[in-house]
Amino acid sequence: MFSGKTEELIRRLKRARFAKQSVEIFKPQIDTRYDEEKVVSHDANEIHSTPVPASANIPLMVGNVDVVGIDEAQFFDMELVHVCNQLANMGIRVIVAGLDMDYRGEPFGPMPYLMATAEYVTKVHAICVKCGNLANYSHRFIPDEKRVLLGETDSYEPLCRKCYFKIAKQPLPKYQSSANSAK
Repeated sequence: MFSGKTEELIRRLKRARFAKQSVEIFKPQIDTRYDEEKVVSHDANEIHSTPVPASANIPLMVGNVDVVGIDEAQFFDMELVHVCNQLANMGIRVIVAGLDMDYRGEPFGPMPYLMATAEYVTKVHAICVKCGNLANYSHRFIPDEKRVLLGETDSYEPLCRKCYFKIAKQPLPKYQSSANSAK
């Protein structure tokens, strides 16, 4: 959070429009923090978007476009990976923004799979509010176990690895490799 993901998405989509490319933008219907029908950055830059309840709706709503933008991809279902690949295979440039990890430091929704299948990945980082280093963790400081909790500075803060594990007092997530799990 607070790394400029949405800002970068808006910048890229506006450049595409400037280049006379047709653009459509989608966001999850649950994201109503700033505006129901706009993608809005923390710096108040905005672009009109279409809210959709599920990723399967996106291909049904895409007209004859050159570029599709998708914001807050982590809130979509896993079908988004197939949808993005389907659009890309049709020759449509797909630009996706979203968090790759949740507040527990675990892979978030379809983002890791989208990053793995993307031609290009730009990973942006916030600044740690404790020490000023690059932050790649979103620390939730209000007590709530729900994975999805829409919030801003009232609920989350960006932290670097060292500060996150010092403050969160959580061990690093343990992942089993496929080689180990096959034994």
